[in-house]
Amino acid sequence: MIPDIRIEDFNYSLPDERIAKYPIERRDRSKLLVYKDGLCTDDTFCNLPGYLPEDSMMVFNDTKVVPARLFFRRDSGAHIEIFCLEPLEPSEYVRAFDAVGHCVWKCVIGNAKRWKDDSAIGFDTTDPELLGISLKARLLDREGQTGRVEFSWDGGKSFSEVLDLCGKVPIPPYLGRDTEAIDLERYQTTYAHIRGSVAAPTAGLHFTEDTLRALRERGIEIDNVCLHVGAGTFLPVKSSHVSEHPMHREPFIVERSLLERLSRKDCSLTAVGTTSVRTLESLYYAGANCIENGTPSDVGQWDPYTREWPYTTQEAIGALVSYLDRSGLEKLSIGTRIIIVPGFRFRLVDRLVTNFHQPQSTLLLLISAFVGGDWRAIYSHALQNGYRFLSYGDSSLLFRR
Repeated sequence: MIPDIRIEDFNYSLPDERIAKYPIERRDRSKLLVYKDGLCTDDTFCNLPGYLPEDSMMVFNDTKVVPARLFFRRDSGAHIEIFCLEPLEPSEYVRAFDAVGHCVWKCVIGNAKRWKDDSAIGFDTTDPELLGISLKARLLDREGQTGRVEFSWDGGKSFSEVLDLCGKVPIPPYLGRDTEAIDLERYQTTYAHIRGSVAAPTAGLHFTEDTLRALRERGIEIDNVCLHVGAGTFLPVKSSHVSEHPMHREPFIVERSLLERLSRKDCSLTAVGTTSVRTLESLYYAGANCIENGTPSDVGQWDPYTREWPYTTQEAIGALVSYLDRSGLEKLSIGTRIIIVPGFRFRLVDRLVTNFHQPQSTLLLLISAFVGGDWRAIYSHALQNGYRFLSYGDSSLLFRR
C-alpha cells in the first residue's frame, strides 16, 4: 500500500543564517552529530572512523559533478540558461561526453518563454577562445521547463571539453549566490570519478585522504557505487501528500564484485549519503524483478510498498550476479525512481553518513524512515548546538533504528 504521508508533518524552521553558504576551510573539521540508540552526541568529522565497526563496509557514491549550466543569448538579446540533465543522443554518459561536434541532451531551460522557435542560439561570451568554438543550441521540443536541446560546436573538442570551458558548476539555488572559484574544488568529493551528476553527493564532501586512510587502517572495507544525481534533488515536494509527488529517474552503476559481496551480506554496511542509500536499497527490487522476469529493470517509485516481496536479500542480489554472469557483464547499469519514506523496510544499509536536509524534502523523509521517525529530535539537537545545514553544512552519522 502506498503510504499516506502529509508533507507538512516534515516541516521545521530553518533560519537562513543556519544555511552554510560556503564550505569551511578544512573538509574533515566539520561538526559530526552521532545518533545511536535514540541519543545524540557531538564530535568532529575526522573522528568518524572510530564510531564504525572494524569488520564493516563503507560504500561511497563516486559520481562526479559536471559544469552543466550553459548561458546563451538570442539575437533579440534575451538570455537563455540551459541546464544539462541527461544525455539522449548518444544516451550513454561516456559516449555523450566523448561526442565531437554534436549531441542531444534533456535540459532544464531558464527563461524558456523567450525561446519559442527552433532557431539556433549562440553561447553568451566575448572570450575569443570560446567564440572560436562556436557553441550553439537548438530547441528540438519542450515540455514545461524541460526540453530536448541539440548542441553543436566547432574545433574538434569533445562535449566534456566544451563543458569544462563553457559551463558553470550548478551549485544549489538555496545558496543564494552565483558559482565562485571555490566551488570548482569544494563542490566535488575528493574521490569523484565518473562524470554525470548535476549536483554533488554532499555527504561525501567531508572526506579527505586522511579520513579515508584512517578508515582503511581500522580495517573498514571501502567500495563504490555510482548514481548520477539529477536536478530533481533540488525540487521541493509541492503536493500536500507525498503519494502525489513524482520522483525523477536517476541512473546508477554497481560493479559485479560489490554485488557478489552484498549477496553474502557478511558484514554491516555504512552508506555515505542518501544517493548511496537509494542505490543500495534499489538493488533488492531490481533483483526481485530479475528473479521474476529474467532481467533487471528500473526500480519504480512505489515498488517497495505496493506488494509483499517474498525473496531474501541474498536471493535478490544473487539473481543480479547470476544475470551479469549470463550476460558476460561486469557491472549493472539501470535506473531508479525509488522514494524512501516512513514504513520502508531497509534490507542492506545499517548506518548512514549524511548532511542536514531541507524542510519538507524527500531526503528528510528518508532520514525519518532510517531513524524510526526520530528526525525531529536529531534536527532540534543540531539547531540548538550550532550545526550548519544543507550542502556545505555539517555532517551526521545515523545508526538505523
